[in-house]
Amino acid sequence: MKKTPLLLLALCATVRADDVAVLDIRFEDGTTRQAVIEFYEKDAPQTVANFKKLAGKGFFKGCAFHRAIPTAIVQTGDPLSKKKDRTAVGTGGPGYTLAPEIHRPHTKGAVAAARIGDKVNPQRRSNGSQFYVCVSPQHQLDGKYTVFGNVIRGLDVLETVSNRSADTNDYPIERILLKKVTIIPREKLSAPAAPSQPGAAPAKKPLWRRVWPF
Repeated sequence: MKKTPLLLLALCATVRADDVAVLDIRFEDGTTRQAVIEFYEKDAPQTVANFKKLAGKGFFKGCAFHRAIPTAIVQTGDPLSKKKDRTAVGTGGPGYTLAPEIHRPHTKGAVAAARIGDKVNPQRRSNGSQFYVCVSPQHQLDGKYTVFGNVIRGLDVLETVSNRSADTNDYPIERILLKKVTIIPREKLSAPAAPSQPGAAPAKKPLWRRVWPF
């Protein structure tokens, strides 16, 4: 009985903090702006754990936003986008896929794992690193993709990315990169930066169907 309080203290010490991901996004003019993602640990534990693992290894550093649909979604996380050659961008990953954890809806700010389409991926397994953010609700995607987080700060920054001019493959002309992705306890977040203005939306482009949700 005397050991019980010590045991309880030890167990409390092992409980993880409420982690968030801080995305430092670098634009071509050299400016860096931030977005912050909270995780849905209970609904997508494997996907969240994988994202945190990759972030901790620096996997996302230098990944470009390789897809941007105005006021809809932005996508990144393909290691092939670290190079300027765009030929195969949209097909890369860490070399493995993840089991689906499809529970959450595609609300504004939802963060979800990209994947190959149902015809070649009927199990709807997620790409191991590519993810997209909904800058507006995309409920037509509900029940089809693993939503594992939500943007709690800097959604206006991602909306700016979505509105950048893009080529016919929806790849932004401007090279916008993940400078780094850092996992920190929520309580260590600094004060939010002043809001920024989203860019103007270009004309709608044809969709480039590789690893993405449409």
